[in-house]
Amino acid sequence: MQDKASPRLSAQEIERYKRHLVLKEVGGQGQQRLKSARVLIVGAGGLGSPLALYLAAAGIGTIGIVDDDRVSLDNLQRQIVHDTTHVGEAKVASARDAIGRINPHVVVEPIEARLDAGNAAAIIARYDIVADGSDNAETRYLVSDACYLAKRTLVFGAVGPFDGYVSTFKPHERDADGTPYPSYRCLFPEAPPPGTLPNCAEVGVLGAVVGVIGTLQATEILKEILGIGSTLAGRLLMYDALAARFETLSITWDPENPISGRNPTITDLSIHAATKHNSTCAA
Repeated sequence: MQDKASPRLSAQEIERYKRHLVLKEVGGQGQQRLKSARVLIVGAGGLGSPLALYLAAAGIGTIGIVDDDRVSLDNLQRQIVHDTTHVGEAKVASARDAIGRINPHVVVEPIEARLDAGNAAAIIARYDIVADGSDNAETRYLVSDACYLAKRTLVFGAVGPFDGYVSTFKPHERDADGTPYPSYRCLFPEAPPPGTLPNCAEVGVLGAVVGVIGTLQATEILKEILGIGSTLAGRLLMYDALAARFETLSITWDPENPISGRNPTITDLSIHAATKHNSTCAA
């Protein structure tokens, strides 16, 4: 990420973040970078919950949360940013309240709306990095395409009943060999037909698995902001909870992919204008 003016840490913030400050990979300058960062979380559900909590605890300066749903009782088995007292309230308001209890130094920008072709570009352009915690394939493609067009790094996560997947997509950047990093469409060129992916309400999901994947997403976001460690760009991290196993799959740039290939056919978000959103077992 590009350097920007680093706000000073208050005495209270120095006390709050001292476990970060003693890390040589973070330190004072790194914590200031976290404070100056703007992160957008798409979806305040199962993945968005640990994302919001850990990013707030880490000291991300501004967190935007976009979601048009309301908290329901059956969310609480996995969506830990919400609680029983907030059932029936807007998820973005519930998440804002939880973040405020964790870290009053974080600015929360609740966006009670569903991302679509008309608003995605303007919303995403306001942030430095985006975390996709959405629950349907249509939104994933929209977010991925919008991030590429806006040159924003995307940290992606998805889950099944007992498994999950995490990757970082920054196809607007190049690797050490000068090859563009892959986009989401290099991994999945086209969205599957509506109704072909399992519905979470029908197949279920182990709540803690969603927490593992969302926490991994939060970790990758912090790494990208701090510029530390090895990026997940070009790699798909897969988690099998039942086997207690992690595996990594390499992803390469597809020069024929429709958005970041040599001859792109997707140059704006109009392809998403008529898209319907069907919930899947993702959050």
